[in-house]
Amino acid sequence: MSEDFDRIADLSGTGGWDHNVHYHAFLLEQLPLRLGEALEVGCGTGQFARSLAERCERVLAIDLSPRMIEVARDRSKEHANIEYAVADANSWEFPEERFDCVASITTLHHLPLAPTLARIRDALKPGGTLLVLDLYQVRSVGDYLVGALGFPASKALKLAKTGRLSNRQSPELRRAWEEHGATDRYPTLAEVRGACAEAGLRGAKVRRHLLWRYSLVWRKPDS
Repeated sequence: MSEDFDRIADLSGTGGWDHNVHYHAFLLEQLPLRLGEALEVGCGTGQFARSLAERCERVLAIDLSPRMIEVARDRSKEHANIEYAVADANSWEFPEERFDCVASITTLHHLPLAPTLARIRDALKPGGTLLVLDLYQVRSVGDYLVGALGFPASKALKLAKTGRLSNRQSPELRRAWEEHGATDRYPTLAEVRGACAEAGLRGAKVRRHLLWRYSLVWRKPDS
C-alpha cells in the first residue's frame, strides 16, 4: 500500500479543491479556536495538517508513504509548527493522553476500525476532539438517495470552486487511484456506529454527507 501512495504522491499536483477539501471547513468548525497539539493520521501531502497548524501550537502528521511525507514537508516550509513523520498507524505507538485533537481523512478504512478508534481515544487528552472524514459503503435507501444527490452537487461545487466541470487529473494519476481503489473496502454507517460503540466512544456523532463521505466527531469526557 505504501508503494501505491508513493506513486500517487509523485503524480499529484499542488493540491486544490476536491471532495475531501470541501469538508475541511466543517471539520475545523468542530474545534476550539485555539488548541495545543494535534495529530493527523494519514496526512497525505499535508493539506489539512496545514489548516490545523493555523489553529494549533503544534501538529504531528504521520503517513505510511515516505514520498507523501517528502511532498508534505516541501509544501509546508512556512509552517514551522508541523512535524511530519513516516509511520504505519497499524504499528505506531500512540502516546497516552497527549493530543487536543486527532484527525484522520480517508485513512481509517485502511485500518481495523474499532481497535484504531480505541487507540486514538487513548491518545486524546480529556476534553480532546476526534475528527474523522471517510468514505462509506452504500447500503440503505437513504444512502442511495443521498448518493444520487451527490452527483449534481459535485458538478455544481466543482464549477463554483474551480471554474470547470471536468477533472484535470492526468490519465496516469487517475489510473493510479483506480488501481489503488480496486482493493479498498469501506464500512457501512452501521458498522461505523458499531465500531464507535465497541471502542467506547459514547456520544460519537456519525453523520452522512453528500459527496459520498461520512464524518465522525467525538469529544473525550473531561474526567
